[in-house]
Amino acid sequence: MAVTLKDVATLAGVSVKTVSNVVNGYAFVKPENRRRVEEALAATGYRPNVGARNLRRGRTGFLALMVPELSIPYFGELAGLVITAAQRRGWSVLIEQTQGTRTRERATVDSLGSHLVDGALVHPEALEAGDFPDPGTGIPMVLLGEHAVDVALDRVAIDNVRAAHVAVSHLVSLGRRRIAAIGVNPRRGTASLRVAGYTAALTDAGLSVVDSLLEPADKYHRANGAAAMNRLLDLPEPPDAVFCFNDLLAVGALRSVAEHGLRVPDDVAIVGFDNTEESAFSLPSITTISPDKAAIADAAVDLVHARITGAERTPPHEVQPPFSLEIRESTAGGAVPGRL
Repeated sequence: MAVTLKDVATLAGVSVKTVSNVVNGYAFVKPENRRRVEEALAATGYRPNVGARNLRRGRTGFLALMVPELSIPYFGELAGLVITAAQRRGWSVLIEQTQGTRTRERATVDSLGSHLVDGALVHPEALEAGDFPDPGTGIPMVLLGEHAVDVALDRVAIDNVRAAHVAVSHLVSLGRRRIAAIGVNPRRGTASLRVAGYTAALTDAGLSVVDSLLEPADKYHRANGAAAMNRLLDLPEPPDAVFCFNDLLAVGALRSVAEHGLRVPDDVAIVGFDNTEESAFSLPSITTISPDKAAIADAAVDLVHARITGAERTPPHEVQPPFSLEIRESTAGGAVPGRL
């Protein structure tokens, strides 16, 4: 027979209402009563009927997460952290992969309804302002990442301009003067911001922005990084450092440098972006911008929770989680890695 709230209350010596408050995470429970209820819950093995609870609240118990590509490690790692953060709030997560195309992103946003999910976390690559539902007419939605699109929605993103500036300034501090950028893509909002940070860092250092050192990338995969690095190394004056707009591009660039018989960082220093696991285990390991991905996931889930529960009726919030520069072998050589 299934254990009931009444069974737990009897064992703990408290009311059923007190047990319910503890199970549902309400803060206003006396510490001693909370302790007794938690002990009784553990002793009885009580498990709440989440489905029934959600039905009573008029909720589905699901959040949607829309990302461009799970094959890009950053998005795979972020998805895992979102799932963990959502589980703490009692939600399961449905993940939709859009390949970063406007058609797929629009179809996904249009399909999100209150009968499917309670809210959504959306990382768009190609959506425009008119593609989003009017504020207040759709389910609660939080944007992930910085984008040029101007919509009245909560947003969680690191400061990409400042992060790029930090990355390029690190290369400048090493004495590098021909610093290339791999990942230029006018269709990606984050790419434009990273170009802005790259340009500002060079300007602040008294260096010129050389158009031939700005390499585009349609996709942010290893092969794109290798192809772009090949073109840079074929220049009459190749770069002595490269800032890659994600770690996969940096891994591809690393391969290309080795195939040209050059050394990293002696001949070419490389910095990536995202601090994915691969960057720490490549050879040499890659210096990279490290967004606090756990903070991004937690903030996004907290924001959508506040909107769903009605606790937040304020104008849209913008949360900027911290980032750091993880200094590794691709810029430090055999030096001890560190953090800025």
